[in-house]
Amino acid sequence: MADVGIDIATRYRKVFRTKSEALRFEAYVRSKHAQGQRKDWNPVKEDKRRLSQLIELWYIQHGAHLAGSKARKNTLLRMAKAMGNPVAFNLTPAVYLEYRHKRFERGISPKTLNNELGYMNAMYSHLYKTDQINYPSPLTKVQPIRQKERELSFLTLDQCRELLSLCQRAGSRSLYMVVRVCLETGCRWNEAQTLRRSQIANGRITFTDTKSGKNRTVPIGPELETDLKAYQPTGHGRLFAKCIKAFYKVVDQCSFQLPKGQSTHVLRHTYASHFMMNGGDILTLQRILGHSTVTLTMRYSHLAPEHLQDALRYRPLSGLGNLWQYHGNVEG
Repeated sequence: MADVGIDIATRYRKVFRTKSEALRFEAYVRSKHAQGQRKDWNPVKEDKRRLSQLIELWYIQHGAHLAGSKARKNTLLRMAKAMGNPVAFNLTPAVYLEYRHKRFERGISPKTLNNELGYMNAMYSHLYKTDQINYPSPLTKVQPIRQKERELSFLTLDQCRELLSLCQRAGSRSLYMVVRVCLETGCRWNEAQTLRRSQIANGRITFTDTKSGKNRTVPIGPELETDLKAYQPTGHGRLFAKCIKAFYKVVDQCSFQLPKGQSTHVLRHTYASHFMMNGGDILTLQRILGHSTVTLTMRYSHLAPEHLQDALRYRPLSGLGNLWQYHGNVEG
């Protein structure tokens, strides 16, 4: 039997048939200790769980409590299937990048692909932090696809009037009110769609079904409050019926076109854009829109009347205006 004492807190024992084997074990242990490779002395059992099994475990422990939980789980399972559902420990950046390239070639947007990468890393990260796996995400070194910042479109006041007029004639009682709530509060479509009467009081709407999970309260005008309180609920405890399909039909009838992917969100952009153009404060807009950081809200800052006016006021060559005019006269 070999009894190897490395330090006060660590002792390793193992039975061998011969003294020579025991001495070799002692030499091996001391060598590994000197190299700092203590994990080799007590190796962990190899984790052979498939990627889909980890996704199911993540969903039970954490994913089910997130907003849009089922959609995210289905996305992860679809990714696992497309990559051959490998042993989760053996997933490599190369396998994932091949999968991502095929998706990209099929026309999937970079934003969607970056979301998928984030979902997968977050799943691994949660299981690692809670000791369900003993290794971090194998995709942490994969960089998201770099995206060009796209211009956020918004409606002019005349376009707003046209849209609201078409909504009134569309035959859906809910459509006009949902669009109006979005335009007058800057809320997301689903936040207006799921509105309940109890959320409207004292000249304010308190949005509870938000993307961030945090409630936020936005003041509204007396006319909108009166119309909302007079509106008869459509059932299921909510004020409005689902009307997204009716909205798409109305948008097709408009004289103007909306950018791809901004159909309902253009209402939110419209509120934010006109808020800034009318002299609104960027931090107030952040609270109204419910952005977790002001970075997202800064996308609208260029619409403020005083945006970057100091660039004109304090430009280094501002005093050379007369000189440009002078040279112009000489050449003429």
